Amino acid sequence: MTDAALTAWIGRTEEAQDQLSHNLLKRIAATLGEQTPANGQPLPPLWQWCFFQDPVFETGLGADGHPARGGFLPPADNRNRMWAGGRVEFFEPLQAGANAEKVSTIKHIEEKHGRTGSLLFVTVQHDYLQDGSLAIREEQDIVYREPTPPKLGGGEELPTGDWHESITPSSTLLFRYSAVTFNGHRIHYDFPYVTETEGYPGLVVHGPLIATLNLRAFCRAHPQARLRRFAYRGVRPLIAPQAFEVGGRIVAPGKAELWAGNADGIAQKAEVEFE
Repeated sequence: MTDAALTAWIGRTEEAQDQLSHNLLKRIAATLGEQTPANGQPLPPLWQWCFFQDPVFETGLGADGHPARGGFLPPADNRNRMWAGGRVEFFEPLQAGANAEKVSTIKHIEEKHGRTGSLLFVTVQHDYLQDGSLAIREEQDIVYREPTPPKLGGGEELPTGDWHESITPSSTLLFRYSAVTFNGHRIHYDFPYVTETEGYPGLVVHGPLIATLNLRAFCRAHPQARLRRFAYRGVRPLIAPQAFEVGGRIVAPGKAELWAGNADGIAQKAEVEFE
């Protein structure tokens, strides 16, 4: 697409309503090994990603399992889609069991050229509201890259942290997270597809799952902290079932840096602002 054609997509919006139902929360909790929040209790951080999904028929999916492009998001034919990172602001918790709304707006589109070919970056703002009040504002960075061998190793060495947790991403965990987020992307559960078509050595751990586990580890280490902002960025993929670590350290009052990775180096970097 030309620059003018891409620019025409900026400002497009879509809305979604959902009930933060107890039944789905039980499935999310079972997937992550957590207690299910009761109705009226706050959702744990980043659990909003398991709601507001548009249940597209299989006939409406592309070859990679994502909804076919050209609806809300701009078309990017013959490119692989990745959730590259994002920034999340927390104003007030979403309440379990209640209705909620998500308003999504395309904020920025940019084509870049690098060593691995052309990359199309799309930034989408998501506003999550309950009772008309803004609870969470998120900017999600999506990147479409030309089919090229993925970058797997050579990441920055894991630093020494103030806290850390070890995660073993089983195929069951990846399948269940795909299910509770209604994510059809085949790199997370279809071994022949991910290895033969997209060139990974195994199933890819979801970027948002890594971010969720990373922020959870921070909250466990700092149970009194009140989250204000969370920013995260994917550096390279993590492949199941190789274990990885999530951890971090306090770098200033009210600020922490987080990471996820393994012996091959950092795979995701993040920052937290808190009170």
